[in-house]
Amino acid sequence: MKQIERIQKMEERFNHASAAVKQLSEAVEEYAEAQSALNELSDYLSSKEWKKDFAADEKGMLPPDLKRGVLSEDAIFNLLEDSRNLNRRLAEVINSLS
Repeated sequence: MKQIERIQKMEERFNHASAAVKQLSEAVEEYAEAQSALNELSDYLSSKEWKKDFAADEKGMLPPDLKRGVLSEDAIFNLLEDSRNLNRRLAEVINSLS
């Protein structure tokens, strides 16, 4: 490989890696900040309040225009499971770098 080609190739690698590091850093920061929300959702799903809110929805007592995705047991459960899977994947990636 000629010098100019090598430098161009390495510049491409540098730009790609720089963008990926920046993007992942921002995503990790946002994910870290979301942990308290995930903990609250987990607590809510297993609470009496969730059961009360769910029953009220079933009886048609909530406004029809109210977003109620959190009353879908599967929605919160799936989000929490996705988070656990992501944590495992992050650990695998980190361990593979060691």
